[in-house]
Amino acid sequence: MNISKKDRPIGVFDSGIGGLTVLKEIIRELPHESTIYLGDTARVPYGIRSSETVIRYSFENTKFLSSKDIKLLVIACNTASSVSLDIIKNSVSIPVIGVIEPGAKAAVRSTKIKKIGVIGTEATVKSNAYTKAIKAIDESIEVLSLACPLFVPLVEEGWTEGDIAAMIAGQYLNGLKSEGIDTIVLGCTHYPLLKKVITEIMGKDVILIDSAVETSLEIKSILEVLGLNRGPETIPFNKFYVTDSTERFLKVGENFLGQKIEQIEKIVVGG
Repeated sequence: MNISKKDRPIGVFDSGIGGLTVLKEIIRELPHESTIYLGDTARVPYGIRSSETVIRYSFENTKFLSSKDIKLLVIACNTASSVSLDIIKNSVSIPVIGVIEPGAKAAVRSTKIKKIGVIGTEATVKSNAYTKAIKAIDESIEVLSLACPLFVPLVEEGWTEGDIAAMIAGQYLNGLKSEGIDTIVLGCTHYPLLKKVITEIMGKDVILIDSAVETSLEIKSILEVLGLNRGPETIPFNKFYVTDSTERFLKVGENFLGQKIEQIEKIVVGG
């Protein structure tokens, strides 16, 4: 049975569970849309991989989601967005959205003293993607970037609060706090799960920018412009695929997503 273009699902991929922060906002902002989420949990984290490896993973994830006849692709991973977004855009005929530009725009709107911190994986920080995106909007803004590689495994293990999370966050962030920034970009989709402990270290006056909300609004706008926004005629679905244990994904994923994950399947992508 042929499905009309507007009824096709939105495809979302991330290296693991962090992209659920983006998916959650997509479902909230676009409740009539169907989604297919791919968490590449067998190969997480992407942030310590070479650019070449991340690009290869991104292509493999894109190929899988494209086979599901999606109408729009969301690269819900800062590392993958920073190194592979433009290449992926040029390889497919559907709209492709990353998470960096929406986050950068929100950070520029937020800062009052033109001093922004960016925390992310090693690959994202090394790419300078956020610095370039922020300075493309306002060259006068000072951007201080910091890699926090242990944050991803903390989230993947479900250790988002408590002494271990607080100790690691303090080790990373105390130096950044002393720089007097007023806005900090959570430059990895895993990091919003650590908002509470990050705020405890940075203080309540520092605004945390989570690009998930901005990304969902951009998706909504693109679908409306292209006439691809789905109506309420039929019940939407949310399907999940992972490349490693479904049980491990469900354990953390359901708690954060705030809803049951009913349709989940373990698959193999790439080699």
